[in-house]
Amino acid sequence: MDLAFTPEEQAFRAEVREWVRSHLPPELAHKVHNALRLTRDDMQGWAKILGKKGWLAYGWPKQFGGPGWNAVQKHLFEEECALAGAPRIIPFGPVMVAPVIMAFGSPEQQKRFLPGIASGEVWWSQGYSEPGAGSDLASLKTRAERVGDKYIVNGQKTWTTLGQYGDWMFNLVRTSTEGKPQTGISFLLLDMKSPGVTVRPIKLLDGECEVNEVFFDNVEVPADQLIGEENKGWTYAKHLLSHERTNIADVNRSKRELERLKRIAKAEGVWDDLRFRDQIALLEVDIVALEMLVLRVLSAEKSGKNSLDIAGLLKIKGSEIQQRYSELMMLAAGPFSLPFIEEAMEAGWQGDFPGGAVANAPLASSYFNLRKTTIYGGSNEVQRNIVAQTVLG
Repeated sequence: MDLAFTPEEQAFRAEVREWVRSHLPPELAHKVHNALRLTRDDMQGWAKILGKKGWLAYGWPKQFGGPGWNAVQKHLFEEECALAGAPRIIPFGPVMVAPVIMAFGSPEQQKRFLPGIASGEVWWSQGYSEPGAGSDLASLKTRAERVGDKYIVNGQKTWTTLGQYGDWMFNLVRTSTEGKPQTGISFLLLDMKSPGVTVRPIKLLDGECEVNEVFFDNVEVPADQLIGEENKGWTYAKHLLSHERTNIADVNRSKRELERLKRIAKAEGVWDDLRFRDQIALLEVDIVALEMLVLRVLSAEKSGKNSLDIAGLLKIKGSEIQQRYSELMMLAAGPFSLPFIEEAMEAGWQGDFPGGAVANAPLASSYFNLRKTTIYGGSNEVQRNIVAQTVLG
């Protein structure tokens, strides 16, 4: 196993770095490097820039309009975008539902839905979790009843990330109650502007409405928006989640945030504290170890081996690292990270007291927000059980 990049891969990295840095708006990079609030226009604007280049669909094969990059090229692209301060690509369209449409959708569905995803014009949301079905997703209760050439959908989804911006939703629904819970689930594509769809934002500890509740009241969905076969949606959902958990590791963002942590530590005068430096060093070792694990996955993919059985490990460690760097940033700023005023964070203002710094304004918000990472995408407790069963036997 060779984890070193080839000269061709290094040249590819240089090409991506030059293009990203010349096309990424500086004001957007400033927001990302300082964890300031990103608007819908910020996120979708960058997606459309990538879409024009053909790189929003960076993980797609050429037959579906993607660049046809291999696993290493995709990793290098993600890393250069993260280090440059580009907003993270919202994964629900290009990274999550698109592979499902490619693998299980009809040619008509592929022609209808993939171009809007690749261009960044259409914002997709994920309809998986419900109030009583999170990590135990198979217990979902949202119901879809076939009536003629349409499905009638009733129920509720929750924790729908950025659902207030959604144009379309890929939705797991129950179409049968016979047999095991997993066998009665179907995969529907749903227009969120349909009559009967209600989106209600949920305000979180960080003051943001990043997640939402979505209600379905007799929503009519054309039957030709069913992916694959009825009652086979669990198979398609597992295919999607394997992509999500690899993406959730987010090692490239962690590398960028490590550098931000170092900047804050120096600005706040704790960089010379050897005990604090030890904590930064331990975090950096964990990030390097996670990167090595990701590179092992990439090496396996290059050689044609199945590597997704350790996706749970990537999710577990990646989420713990995200929580740790946000905690260390708070500790570095000490009491200056405590004032938590939404308007102050929005304005980049920390207060009129000595020691207040613009960089400290979002620290509490980021810390509170990243408490979620060990829960979403299948909680880490559940992931450890999966790893025990699939990896350790």
